[in-house]
Amino acid sequence: MDHLYSPLKIKSIELKNRLVLSPMCQYSSTDGFANDWHLVHLGSRAVGGAGLIISEATAVSPEGRITPFDLGIWKEVHITFLKRINDFMHQQDAVTGVQLAHAGRKASKSQPWTGSQHLLPEEGGWEDVVAPSAVALTENMPAPRELTSEGIQKVVADFKAAAQRAIAAGFDVIEIHAAHGYLLHEFLSPLTNKRTDEYGGSFENRIRLTLEVVQAVKEVWPENQPLFVRISATDWVPDEESWNLPESIKLAQALKKHGVDVVDCSSGGNVAHQQIKAGPGYQTPFAQAIREDAGIKTGAVGLISSAHQADHIIRTGQADLVLLAREFLRNPYFGLTAAHELRQEVKWPVQYERAKPRS
Repeated sequence: MDHLYSPLKIKSIELKNRLVLSPMCQYSSTDGFANDWHLVHLGSRAVGGAGLIISEATAVSPEGRITPFDLGIWKEVHITFLKRINDFMHQQDAVTGVQLAHAGRKASKSQPWTGSQHLLPEEGGWEDVVAPSAVALTENMPAPRELTSEGIQKVVADFKAAAQRAIAAGFDVIEIHAAHGYLLHEFLSPLTNKRTDEYGGSFENRIRLTLEVVQAVKEVWPENQPLFVRISATDWVPDEESWNLPESIKLAQALKKHGVDVVDCSSGGNVAHQQIKAGPGYQTPFAQAIREDAGIKTGAVGLISSAHQADHIIRTGQADLVLLAREFLRNPYFGLTAAHELRQEVKWPVQYERAKPRS
């Protein structure tokens, strides 16, 4: 029976366990550059025993950032420090991933600890905030600019170029961010996609951009390396025509046909009036349904905070991977301490061997 510390082979990459550091924005970059904060943040979780480390939402273009402080991979000079971080994590026997992202209408905001307010150009933001349709996120925010066909093709090209840089930076896995109300999710959901062209209206039209991005990335990404897509399995808006689990299952089936290996199953984030029913492991049923009905590997994420809870998800076949966010913030060494709690033998860094529990 598989368990949390079973290895998992995906194409040519083998994870030493099923624990994944979920991508979490640090809002600590300048002009997209990684720095010592990212080295310590990501590197300590690799030291701490996570099998796969996925860096935060990494912008494929400057206008695709959530804030002016987002990590970026839109120019060649971003590669050097990202490679330094990857080299260190590889030395800790960790697999590394990057989440390629475009914020869409949620771009040009301040850091969360300063209020997540819309920023004007004179405040460090930018004017060219784009989306599938000119639908504002909230009443007190300006409406984004509706993307033209040429603008859509630029987005696809930006993801493709970012994937090429990810290769040069030494990443083992790419995750395409199509969740949480960012650009690709905005195209998926009828709540935010009001287009009447080939990118709007029907389900097939709304998923078109996500599939085009996947295809463009696959044109440059090594065939033997894994490709993930993170989705929001539901908009949590039950009384309106919105993105939902049945459509997510259909999307996962299409993603599998297009060569995606894992669907990372999150939810929500697209509209302010969502009605999330949160609780421990509340998103895990989405991962299970997509895994069973689409026949694709899935990752479960969301209020997973204990070793036994994470292990139960794997043992019962609800998902193939468990992504931890806040728990890894609280405990960078969860991968080591959880193994002891589950009575699994894992290798500790030799520098930390003296602290390894013996009973």
